[in-house]
Formats: sequence, C-alpha cells, structure tokens
Amino acid sequence: MVEHLTKDTFLKKVFNYEQNKEWKYEGTIPAVVDFWAEWCGPCRMVAPIIDELSEEYKGKVNFYKVDTETEQELSAAFGIRSIPSLLFIPAEGEPKMTAGAYPKEQFKKIIETELNVTPALIV
Repeated sequence: MVEHLTKDTFLKKVFNYEQNKEWKYEGTIPAVVDFWAEWCGPCRMVAPIIDELSEEYKGKVNFYKVDTETEQELSAAFGIRSIPSLLFIPAEGEPKMTAGAYPKEQFKKIIETELNVTPALIV
C-alpha cells in the first residue's frame, strides 16, 4: 500500500533534513518516494505502476508519495524540478533520484539493482 507523506511524516519515516546535514535514512527497509502532482499526466501514468509495485514488494520496500503542490518546502529541499521524480532509498547507503515516467519493468530493474530487493512471492 502506498502511503502519502506530509513534511512531518517524511521527517519521521524517511529523512529528517532539519536535524541532519548528512543523509540518514529513518526507515528499516528500503523505500521509494514518488514526488508527483495531480495535474501531471506522466505522474498519473506512473501511479498505477507504483500501486502494483507496492503489492509486489510488500513487506520488502515501503512506497511513499509526496504531492509537490501541497508539500512545496519538502520538494524544494530535494531540488525537485521535474515530476515525476522518484527517490530510491536503500536500507543502508545513499539514495538515488530518477526523473521521468518509466515502464514497470524499468522500475523493477532499478529496485532490484539500487535497493538489492527481489519481489515478494505473490500467493
């Protein structure tokens, strides 16, 4: 299930950039943060893919969405200039940002490569 984050929940669950200058992930399992907006056509194309991936990687990867219109400060903190932009966060190490609407297989490849995670078995 994809969780929508506000600045406050982002600071608690992903990265408290107000307290830390260096990257320090607050979560325990890898995460993907989708920076999007309601009016963005490519964002609407990516949304169902993110929903599917959240089911396929359930319990292995947390999926979050940040609305760039309502969370402008958060978007600015990450230098979001184009959407969709996705932040891929490994459990340990530095995150990687990508911009653009990719097909599902490309997202899976990034998740498996950057986050070192394989899909959960679908029963």
